[in-house]
Amino acid sequence: MILCDTNIIIEALKNNQSVIESIEEIGISNIAISSVTVMELYYGARNKSELKMIKRHLSSIQIFHIDDEISITASDLIERYAKSHGLKIPDALIAATSIIQDVTLFTLNTKDFKFIENIKLW
Repeated sequence: MILCDTNIIIEALKNNQSVIESIEEIGISNIAISSVTVMELYYGARNKSELKMIKRHLSSIQIFHIDDEISITASDLIERYAKSHGLKIPDALIAATSIIQDVTLFTLNTKDFKFIENIKLW
């Protein structure tokens, strides 16, 4: 299982062929996203039509929801890395999901995550 960061899904929705090829290589059944990614995508939709299209594309992807363990881990990551590395809350929650679910994170923004201990990046 591979956890996709929000930017991966955005690029796939934009028909970025390199990202689409990577997703095809991984296999859609092996792709997951965080509920944070769902919220970011819904928030970024330009209109109801785009929101409907996003929902349709996400319907076949496994979603990991925030639970106590992810929340506690994300808080720890914020404590450790927000001031020193600029870690933001959404990224902390996505990173914590990757760590707790023990899945590799696929992101185009490795600089936002590479300093986090115990995270595996694609």
